[in-house]
Amino acid sequence: MIILALDTALASCSVALWRDGAIDAGRFVPMDRGQSEAIMPMVRQVMAEAGAQFADIDLVAVTTGPGAFTGLRIGLAAARGLALAAGLPCLGVTTLEAVAAGIPAAERIAGTVLVVLETKRADVYAQSFGAQVIDDDLKPLNSPSAVAPESLVHAVGSGVAGRLIVVGSAAPRVVAALLQAGVPASLGAAPGLPDAAVIAGIAAWRWRPGQVLAPPAPLYLKPPAVTRSLV
Repeated sequence: MIILALDTALASCSVALWRDGAIDAGRFVPMDRGQSEAIMPMVRQVMAEAGAQFADIDLVAVTTGPGAFTGLRIGLAAARGLALAAGLPCLGVTTLEAVAAGIPAAERIAGTVLVVLETKRADVYAQSFGAQVIDDDLKPLNSPSAVAPESLVHAVGSGVAGRLIVVGSAAPRVVAALLQAGVPASLGAAPGLPDAAVIAGIAAWRWRPGQVLAPPAPLYLKPPAVTRSLV
């Protein structure tokens, strides 16, 4: 099985090609903007390095959010366009679970994983995942949400199994808020951004050849930070 995975949802751009249990080729470049110009050349580079043709691909995977409004649309449009042109299924993976899955299994089974991502506002995108790994997949403990760090302190202050591992771009300030409130927490070692290589692995766990998928839709937890002129 061959999977092409893409991500442009946050402050990076990445592409990876997964083949039969391993990443054949991949690119990951941190960037705040410019993903629309970078994504398709990156796809071509990864495909060429892996020696793969689009006819070889079985599945396209892409992040669905939450994340930057424009970034989500870029990645989803690219993935759905590639899938449509090649007649392939397209599977969506949230940015929160992609970041959580970047934690080594030996670390995440030691406790509860809390993923927190910056929204560029006072609140954060957040979701918790269970300590155990189910069929190599993560077990979400709640739904993705946009919450203030103060509210998050109350939400995770009770019922945490084992060590609380916090990862993501907002992890430093959330850990500081948790510790100040007396909630034991520690920073995880995983990167704070989704990586297409991890997304491809998640897709490989979840999809089976022949499985029919609805086109992935963006996960927006709040409206875009723009206003429409009435003039």
